[in-house]
Amino acid sequence: MEWQHSSSPRPKKFRVQKSAGKVLSSIFWDQDGILLIDYLPKGQTIDAKFYSSLLVQLKDILKEKRRGKVTKGVLFLHDNALAHRALATQKKLAYLGFQCHDHPLCSPDLAPSDYHLFPGLKKQLKGRHISSDVEVIAAAETRLDGQLSELSLICLQKLEQLARKCIDLRGEYVE
Repeated sequence: MEWQHSSSPRPKKFRVQKSAGKVLSSIFWDQDGILLIDYLPKGQTIDAKFYSSLLVQLKDILKEKRRGKVTKGVLFLHDNALAHRALATQKKLAYLGFQCHDHPLCSPDLAPSDYHLFPGLKKQLKGRHISSDVEVIAAAETRLDGQLSELSLICLQKLEQLARKCIDLRGEYVE
């Protein structure tokens, strides 16, 4: 509210266009590129049961796309989300034979997707008007399908450097 004279013109109100909303995806990738992208259905949340079903899908895709590598074992890194830390998820990871490396608490600099996958995606989508979830998914998949495996390998090498730095600093923030 503001004080105005009775003959002052009324303030202009801008109409806000409704956005497409948010689309939550789970993206699994390795040094050779994207393995699995799954989009969460509207109104659903990622819980241990849902996440465990994604892990089963991932194991099947690994067997198909990375023949021979699965027999050597799978080193798995994910963040500290509740669904990832749940007992049911931990049991499923053990059952599938995934060896987990816990993501250190409060270490956003050690989240490879944040500095590898998403910056390019955000840059591509910036300023575009997208009217539906289908358009968001199509734009994201176009960008993510274009990710080169060389970039994935560079990202994992950068992660290794940051992890070593974090260890050397005894868990202090790494930038």
